[in-house]
Amino acid sequence: MAGVLLFHHALGLTEGVRAFADGLRRAGHTVHLPDLYEGRVFDDLGAGAGHAQEIGFDTLVERGGRAAEGLPEDLVYAGLSLGVLPAQKLAQTRPGARGALLIGACVPADVFGTVWPEGVPVQVHGMEDDPYFAGEGDLAAARELAAGAADRELFLYPGGAHLFTERGTPSYVPDAAALCAERALSFLGGVTA
Repeated sequence: MAGVLLFHHALGLTEGVRAFADGLRRAGHTVHLPDLYEGRVFDDLGAGAGHAQEIGFDTLVERGGRAAEGLPEDLVYAGLSLGVLPAQKLAQTRPGARGALLIGACVPADVFGTVWPEGVPVQVHGMEDDPYFAGEGDLAAARELAAGAADRELFLYPGGAHLFTERGTPSYVPDAAALCAERALSFLGGVTA
């Protein structure tokens, strides 16, 4: 089974994020779930994003790096939206990475000063009409990343919700969330085989 370091989205460490992590755990994976917001949780995406801007994206990425300290190197780094930033950086720069699950976001690999490492598989998931994912360059970055190798996949879901895996919110899309979770579990099974 895989070890996963999962980073939350802009709403914080919500019940929906915990439920996503629990789904991975029920399948036998070990999931580490740090709180980059130090206890703050938001109901509104705008407020959560504003909090992230106040903290600073660099600080959040640094907190993600500190969360990895003391953990095994052979982890899969996973992120939901905002959490993709520390997950993607660690997958690209921390030795021993087993893979990356990027849900709702993707940045160009060169943002972290390097190309995507050979032998580190990745799955990117997003909604095709999500204004954040499709409208702010993440989809283009994901397509470029997925074009690089057979072990890099992009999955697009119909619709425009951003936090489509977040149970208990209006943006939750049950069918897409279930398919995303199924694909993520298959990915995790593949990196541990």
